[in-house]
Amino acid sequence: MKILVVGGGGREHAILWKIKQSPRVTKLYCAPGNGGISDIAECVPIGAMDIAGIVDFSLKEKMDMVIVAPDDPLAAGMVDALEEAGIRAFGPRKNAAVLEASKAFSKDLMKKYNIPTAAYEIFDDSRAAVEYVKTAKLPLVVKADGLALGKGVLICNTVDEATDAVLSIMEDKKFGTAGQRIVVEEFLTGPEVSVLAFTDGKTIIPMVSSQDHKRAYDNDQGPNTGGMGTFSPSRAYTEEIHSICMKTIFVPTINAMNQEGRPFKGVIFFGLMITKDGPKVLEYNARFGDPETQVVLLRLENDLLEVFEAVIDEKLDTIKLSWSPKTAVCVVMASGGYPGSYEKGYEIKGLESVEKDIIVFHAGTKKENNKYYTNGGRVLGVTALADNMENAREKAYRAVSCISFKDAHYRRDIGIK
Repeated sequence: MKILVVGGGGREHAILWKIKQSPRVTKLYCAPGNGGISDIAECVPIGAMDIAGIVDFSLKEKMDMVIVAPDDPLAAGMVDALEEAGIRAFGPRKNAAVLEASKAFSKDLMKKYNIPTAAYEIFDDSRAAVEYVKTAKLPLVVKADGLALGKGVLICNTVDEATDAVLSIMEDKKFGTAGQRIVVEEFLTGPEVSVLAFTDGKTIIPMVSSQDHKRAYDNDQGPNTGGMGTFSPSRAYTEEIHSICMKTIFVPTINAMNQEGRPFKGVIFFGLMITKDGPKVLEYNARFGDPETQVVLLRLENDLLEVFEAVIDEKLDTIKLSWSPKTAVCVVMASGGYPGSYEKGYEIKGLESVEKDIIVFHAGTKKENNKYYTNGGRVLGVTALADNMENAREKAYRAVSCISFKDAHYRRDIGIK
C-alpha cells in the first residue's frame, strides 16, 4: 500500500514510524515532512493546508490511504475533499472536527448532553468579558475559541491577569482569528490526564493513558507550550477512573456527535482533569496529540494500518488493541526562546550517539547534506521505553545528554509529577 501522511511534526514522525512496521506498506510519503521523516518516507513539498495540492498529488500517485494528522487541515475539510475525490482518508470530516476547532461548540455539546466539564461562559464582546471576570471566582481560565497551536489557554490568578488575557486575545489578536470568541471557565484542580481513543463513529476504543507537561520550565513554571514532554501510563488513571470515563465521557461523546449529525471517525483526544468530583473534560482534540502520540504509539503492539482501516470501514469492533506493559517517556528538546521567538538553522549534533533502542522523533528539523538542522520551536522528542518510570526517564535523559544544538532547551523533570 502507498500511504501519505499530512503534516510535518513529531506526531507525524511517530505515526510514520509505526505504520512503516506494517508488512502491507510498500511506500510512505509525507507532506511536507521534516528532516527525520525524510529518513523513512519521501517528503513532498506540499503544505499541510494545501487541500487541492494534497488531493491532486494523491490522485496522481494513486495513494491507497491518506492520513490527515494536524488540526488545521481537518478543520478546513481536507478529509471531505479526499473522500469526494474517491481517496480513502483517515481523520474526521469537517463537521466532526469542529469538536476541536471551536471550544464554544464543544462546551455547549457537553452541557447539552451532560458530559462532565468545567462551568463556563462564552463571549464575543471583550467589554462584556472584562465585566464578567471582575466578579468571577478566581483563578479562572480564558481560552481562545479557535485553533491556536495548543497555546490558546491562559490561566489567570487575578482580575488584572484575566482582564489582560481577554484583551490580548480579543483586542490584540494574540492568537489571530482564533480569539474572535472566547470561553471563560472555572479552574479545575487535580491530576491532568490525556486519553487518545480510536472511533469509527459507532465503537470507541481508548488507547493507554498518558500525561503531558505543558509549561515551558521545570516544576510547571513559565508559559504554556504545545507540550514539553510526556509519559505513559499516567499514575492517576486507574481502572476505576477508566470505567467512569467510558460511561460518562467517552461513549456519551460519540453518541452526542451522532445525535448532532456529526459522526466522528478518527482519533479523539480527551484532555481530562481527575477532580475530587470525578473526571471532567478540559478539552477535546480531533486528532492524535503531540507529544502524547510519541509515547502511546511506542507502546502499541498492533499493526496501526489495520486499525486505521477498521476505522475507515466502520469495523473497529473487530479490533482488539494490545499494549506493552512498559513505561514510555518522551523529553522534548526545544529551541531557546520557545514558545516565544527563537532562531532556526542550528546544526544538531550527537544523534548517532543515541542508543539504538531509543527513538528520536523529529518535530522541527530539516536535513541538508546528511546533516540535521533546527527548523522549529519543538525540535526533537527523545523517547524511551523501559520496565518502569525511573528507568525510562534515565534512558531518555541519557540520550538527551548525547544530543546538542545551540540554545537547546528542555525540562529536566519529565515523568516526575
